[in-house]
Amino acid sequence: MRAWEVFLKVRQWSSEYESVDKYLNHFKRKTRSEGTKELACDLLMRFCKFARKEPNELVKLSVAEASQIVQSYVDSLAERGQSIRTVNVTLTFLRTFFRLNGFKGERQIDVERFFQPSRYRKESEYIPTAEEIYRMAYAAGSAKNKAMVLCLYTSGLRNSTLRGLRFKDVAEELETLEIVKVPVYPEMKEIDPRACKGNIPYYSFFSKETVKALKEYSSERREMFGNIADEEPLFASTSANVPPKVRRSTPVKRNTLDQVVRRSARKGGITRWKEVHPHCLRKAFEYALRNAGLDPKDQEFLMGHILPGTQDTYYDKTKVEYLRMKYAQVDFFPERGGLDDVARKRQVLDTVRLLGYSEDKIKKVEEVLAKYEEIDDAIDEIKKLSLESGKKQLLPHDRERRARTSCLGKKEVKIVKGENNLMQLLSDDWNLIKELSDQRFVLTKLFE
Repeated sequence: MRAWEVFLKVRQWSSEYESVDKYLNHFKRKTRSEGTKELACDLLMRFCKFARKEPNELVKLSVAEASQIVQSYVDSLAERGQSIRTVNVTLTFLRTFFRLNGFKGERQIDVERFFQPSRYRKESEYIPTAEEIYRMAYAAGSAKNKAMVLCLYTSGLRNSTLRGLRFKDVAEELETLEIVKVPVYPEMKEIDPRACKGNIPYYSFFSKETVKALKEYSSERREMFGNIADEEPLFASTSANVPPKVRRSTPVKRNTLDQVVRRSARKGGITRWKEVHPHCLRKAFEYALRNAGLDPKDQEFLMGHILPGTQDTYYDKTKVEYLRMKYAQVDFFPERGGLDDVARKRQVLDTVRLLGYSEDKIKKVEEVLAKYEEIDDAIDEIKKLSLESGKKQLLPHDRERRARTSCLGKKEVKIVKGENNLMQLLSDDWNLIKELSDQRFVLTKLFE
């Protein structure tokens, strides 16, 4: 149970406290939104703790006493650095609580609101470019983190919506299709009350890049646990504070996803990484759709902005496949799409030579490249060859790379070539400074 459920003695839409029961009944009649209920009750619990009174004690105060204690509380929030919007929203909910319990008309509490300018935003945000998001994904540090970054960007899902997905929602198409449909539906609120905003069902898609990352993450998860149950979250918690069985059925936390995005932005070399949040990737998704020339109504649908009752045709099988086809034309990484297969295969060969592969291994790589039409399929098999090479095979390359490495005090700077090599170093706390031409990267690391 949540802390506010215990504190306010809440069960579903009722409470043992008469004052709270009136409060809940109001929202039950108005919206019946689980997200609104959670927010309203959490704010009330925090206020009760500040006032050191139970809910039923609060409504027995005089108007002057109630006004004074509410004003003191919202002032304290502002002093602690809470945004003006948060302070005023808190005040609105508290006024509603007192009004529903007899504080209206001449008995209405008298509390001053804080001035909030139009288009106010306390926390600035930075919308990363497609190229920056690409670097974020490869700097994320794990298959899971990479998949989460790509899922947010290529589907436009909100933080809560992505965490509300179950494995069964994508499992079938994940095994058979390159572009996977992602459903958003009211039942997701059982995992997170904010998961389906406005109870509006819709769907989006995961791109080819994202599907590949999800398969990689799913494979690692199966190796760890043996299988993935349909009802498990698509992205489960990895917290070591709970048993594995509980961990598997617990979705990743909101703050954890936010931290993954910011950390990936920092490691990906984004100067304003502190201002990159999951919602910024949703805005980047909207830009990608608009840049691809999708019909405005299709854009609105994929963003979940279509009003209830106006999107019925989108669920027709023909329309689903038509929208999937149009989505497939969206180039989420346009700066990465200019290389033809010949150039990409040449880059792969250059990379394995730089990695110190033996001539026998290089010949095997050439055979693999000739074997597959899709370069990505070839790279999967080449990665296995890389694991078979062992550390000793990398020694010649290590010596060559050290010769090109300069040390600046306690900071080491080096240039590496190839995305596989890049990912390996990023996972070892190296930071990407700049990407050069021909798949070469400048990285730095601060040593103690």
